[in-house]
Amino acid sequence: MSENKIEHIRHSLAHLLGAAVLDLYPGSKLAIGPAIDDGFYYDIDIQGVISDNDLPKIEKKMRELLKTWKTFEGREVTSLEAKELFKDNPYKNEIIEELSDKGEKITLYTSGKFTDLCRGGHVESVRDIKPDMFKLSRVAGAYWRGSEKNPQLTRIYGWAFNSKKELGEYVAMLEEAKKRDHKKLGPELDLFLIDEVVGKGLPMWTPKGTIIKFELENFTRELEKKCGYEHVSTPYLGGEKLYQMSGHLDHYSQNMYAPIDMDGDKFYLRPMACPHHIRMYQRRQWSYRELPVRYAEIADYNRYEKSGELMGMIRVRKFQLTDAHLFVTPEGLKDEFKRVAGMIIEGMKAFGLLGIVSYRFSKRNPENKEKYYPDDELWNQAESTMKEALDEIGISYKEALDEAAFYGPKLDIQAKNANGKEDTLFTAQIDFLLPEKFNMEYIAADGSKKRPVMIHRSTIGSLERTFAFLIEHYAGAFPVWLSPVQAVILPISDNQNEWAEKVYEELKAEGIRVEVDKNNETLGKKIRAAELQKIPYLLVIGEKEEKAKSVAVRQRSKGDMGQLKLEKFIKKIKEEIITKKP
Repeated sequence: MSENKIEHIRHSLAHLLGAAVLDLYPGSKLAIGPAIDDGFYYDIDIQGVISDNDLPKIEKKMRELLKTWKTFEGREVTSLEAKELFKDNPYKNEIIEELSDKGEKITLYTSGKFTDLCRGGHVESVRDIKPDMFKLSRVAGAYWRGSEKNPQLTRIYGWAFNSKKELGEYVAMLEEAKKRDHKKLGPELDLFLIDEVVGKGLPMWTPKGTIIKFELENFTRELEKKCGYEHVSTPYLGGEKLYQMSGHLDHYSQNMYAPIDMDGDKFYLRPMACPHHIRMYQRRQWSYRELPVRYAEIADYNRYEKSGELMGMIRVRKFQLTDAHLFVTPEGLKDEFKRVAGMIIEGMKAFGLLGIVSYRFSKRNPENKEKYYPDDELWNQAESTMKEALDEIGISYKEALDEAAFYGPKLDIQAKNANGKEDTLFTAQIDFLLPEKFNMEYIAADGSKKRPVMIHRSTIGSLERTFAFLIEHYAGAFPVWLSPVQAVILPISDNQNEWAEKVYEELKAEGIRVEVDKNNETLGKKIRAAELQKIPYLLVIGEKEEKAKSVAVRQRSKGDMGQLKLEKFIKKIKEEIITKKP
């Protein structure tokens, strides 16, 4: 079945869902009901309260209505006709007014006794929809238009696939995904929390989570040093003039927080560090011989996200980005961009993520005048250079229109989270615009002043989002080098506590993160507790191990490894840590 056809089926099912709800809950008001990647949903102002327990009843009604529907009949109407039909529905009326203001046509689609405001894109025949190819999945809350200032609606989600078999396979995959969901595993493993009192979208790293955070930071800085970067530190605020010069206030203000007034001057929590790094570059004059200049910083950023779009550690309002900005000559741009891409790929290999990512060449939409800086020559130059670099690297990528930053095209490295939603993990961007806006210069070989080109890139993305993907990718069972606790010592009885302490001190002295479980529990319960915490190595100590100055090793992935001399175990685990074995 074509991608277009399954999308039409999903869209048609959204209509069917809306009709079923109106039948079961008279007086409800339908808002919007689109097709989505795995099915469909409808946002509804429902008369009464419903929960997941009501879904079978709604599903049954959908199948009853399906038998009575044949086709979708569309017709164009005036705004007055549409408003009359939906006179009691403020959500549809708002959409009708917007369409009317834009001069766009207004269309209605009818199937059976149900009519909805819709642009179209349905099945040619309702017979294309089989009763066993869809299933309602869950009930959630959603603010109208995604803004918490608007009424909260009830969102009913459904899955839809080409066949009963595909649907079953997808549901089974989601069951596995639930076990990996970072929002579930994070608190269970005591890695992070999002506290409603602190605020939505403001994650906090626990002691164990912070150990992993520091490992990510150390890895990033070491890789950047190896690749010739210098580390800088800049403030998380910026003055109004800085963001006027950069264009952020013109093109990015919807993602920024309101200004802070200090002594009559306006300051903003920064959404990006590129203007700061530009001003760092401009502190002195540079020769072409000194370029590229590479500034790296693990920087604090604050970006506004609507409440309905926040999700665990993946979409947050405050985060840290492993950011960097490079200033290069036009002649050196392509080769430097290739080096940047290679560096990001090296980072993904270390984390074992290379096999789950895809590459997206994000370009501007020339028709979208509000989003992008209007200079066709600069845009064409940036996009053609990036395309050449990507083709020479030899990676497989897809082009995406209207996904660029306001100042330049991007290489976005995408990955799907446990719930199947795609997000950007890492990014690299070419920018001819900001050097122009800030009048940046370097001295060329002939003594003239020329404009550098800028590359924006993140080594391993934001710490929060990468952390979330690592939790889900490994289901919380991190590689040894990333694990907050790398080994736990399990004395069989109190008689072995003295040897357990000596083992603990030796491991700790070697830089191994280790704990001792002295709880008055059976060995079986201690082992189970350690396994639930997904600790890589369990070191059981009994009378035999104490006499032999050894440990009985249980490895998380391989089970019982038998008795090892302590020095041999230390050598083994240190090798895994040093080599960062995935």
